[in-house]
Amino acid sequence: MSKIFNVNANCIPNRHYMVNLSERLNQIKAMVDAGEYFTINRARQYGKTTILKALADFLKEDYVVASLDFQKLSYANFENEPAFVMAFSCELIDNINVFPDNIQKNLEAFAEGNAESPTLLSLFRVINKWCRQSETGIVLMIDEVDSATNNQVFLDFLAQLRGCYINRDNKPTFQSVILTGVYDVRNIRRKLRSGEEHKVNSPWNIAADFLVDMSFSVKDIAGMLTEYENDYNTGMNISEIASLIFDYTSGYPYLVSRICKLLDERIAGSESCPDKKSAWTKAGVTDAVKLLMTEKNTLFESLVEKLNSYPELHDLVYALLFNGKTIPYNPLNKTIEIAEMFGFINNSSGNAVISNRIFETVLYNLFLSEESFSSDIYKAALQEKERFVENGHLNMDFILERFVVHFNDLYGDLEETFLEEAGRRYFLLYLKPIINGTGNYYIEARTRNMERTDVIVDYNGEQFVIELKLWRGNAYNERGREQLLGYLDHYHLSKGYMISFNFNKKKYSGVKKIIFGEKILVEAFV
Repeated sequence: MSKIFNVNANCIPNRHYMVNLSERLNQIKAMVDAGEYFTINRARQYGKTTILKALADFLKEDYVVASLDFQKLSYANFENEPAFVMAFSCELIDNINVFPDNIQKNLEAFAEGNAESPTLLSLFRVINKWCRQSETGIVLMIDEVDSATNNQVFLDFLAQLRGCYINRDNKPTFQSVILTGVYDVRNIRRKLRSGEEHKVNSPWNIAADFLVDMSFSVKDIAGMLTEYENDYNTGMNISEIASLIFDYTSGYPYLVSRICKLLDERIAGSESCPDKKSAWTKAGVTDAVKLLMTEKNTLFESLVEKLNSYPELHDLVYALLFNGKTIPYNPLNKTIEIAEMFGFINNSSGNAVISNRIFETVLYNLFLSEESFSSDIYKAALQEKERFVENGHLNMDFILERFVVHFNDLYGDLEETFLEEAGRRYFLLYLKPIINGTGNYYIEARTRNMERTDVIVDYNGEQFVIELKLWRGNAYNERGREQLLGYLDHYHLSKGYMISFNFNKKKYSGVKKIIFGEKILVEAFV
C-alpha cells in the first residue's frame, strides 16, 4: 500500500509521509532519562499525539511505558475517586502486558470494583510497589489531558503525582510522567473542597519546561518531500517547494501536511495541473493554498470558536491585523498567554505576531467577511468586479484608480484619526470581492506595522506587490519607494504599487506612474 500525507489523528511511519522525528525523540528521551515530569502543551493539531506514540516506541527498549489516553474516559469516570481509580486501573491493564502477580491482582480488584478502598491513595500505594519491583524505570504518558482538567478528581490525581515526585528519593515512583494537551496544566489551581478559594500553587508546578521545537523546519519538510519524490519522481525542486510551504505555514504541522495532501490528491489531476509533475511547482502550491483558504476544517473552526469564546482574544487579534499595533510579547499577560496557547501568535523579537501566513489570511478573511455585509466600499468593488479582470489578467492599475475614487467619495469627510487605522482595512475590503474565488493575498510580515504594510496578491499565476502606507512627507515617501523597489527585486517583478493615505486638507489625490530604470511604480494617493 502506497503512503499518503495524513492530517487525521496520529501519523504512522509505514502508512504516512512524515518528517524525521529522531532529533526530537532524543531530546525528549534526555528529559525522561533525567527523571523529569513535564507537559507537552501545543495548539490543536500540532503533532502531539504523533510524537507521544513515537516516543512510546522509542523508549520501550529502556523503560516500561504506560501510554494512556484520557480521551477514552467519560465524564462519569471523573465523578469521584472510586470511578476514576477503576477507569485508570482498566487503562493500565489494557496497556501493560506483564505486571508482577501481586500488582496485577490489586489492579484487577480496582478495575472490577472489588477493592476495599478504591481511593487515589490506595491506587498510588500499588503504583509505588510496582515501581519498586520493576527492574526498569516506568514512564507514564497520558494523552488528551484537556478532557480531564475541569474535574476535581483529576486535580487530586495531579497532586498525588506531585507528592510522589517530591518524595521520589524515599519512595520509588514513575521515572517520568508526560502529559499532553492544548492547555498547560501547570496553570491549574487546585480546590480542596467545593466553594473554597483556589490554592496559590498548582498541583503540577513541579513540571519541567518543555522546549522541544515541534514545528517543522524547511529541512524537515524537505526530508518528507524527498521520500515522496523517491516514490513518484515528479522532478520537483524539493528545496524551493519546502521553502515555499514553510513561508506559508511557519512549520505548523497540520498546515504543512494539509498543503502536501492537497497537492498530491486535489491539485494533481486538476485542470490547471493535469499531473503530479505540474502540481509540485510554485503555481501548484499557490493553488493548494487557495484551496486550503476556502475549506472548512476542524483547525479553522477551532480558531473561530476561540475568538467567539474569548472577547479579549478577538480584540487582540483584530488589533494585530488591522491597526498595525506593536504589541509586546508578555507571557504574564493573560490574553497573550491564551493567544499563544491556542496557536494564534508567536513571540517574534519580543513582539506578539500572528503565528503564520495561513492563519493571518484566514483571520483577515473572517473579519472582512463580517464587515462586508455593511461595507459600502466592498459593495462598490463588487458592482465593478468584472471591469478589473481582462482575459484572465488582473488590472491592478485600474483597481487603484477606482479605489481612490470610491474611497474619497465614501470617506473623504470622515475624521482623520478614524481613517488612519481604517485605511488598510478599506483597501482589503475593496480587493476581496475582486480576487475572491480566483486569487488570494497575504501580508508581508517584514513590513507589517502602523505606518506601512505590503500586500502580496497572487492571481492566475501573476503576483502583485502593493505597499499601503500613511503619508509622512516626501522624504518618508522616497524611502518607501526604495523599499518597494527592493521587494520587486526579491519577487522578480518589474512593476509595483503604492497607496498613500494622506489626510492633509491640501493634498494631491489620484494615481500616477513613475519609471525607475526598468521598473515602474504606480502610486495612488487618497
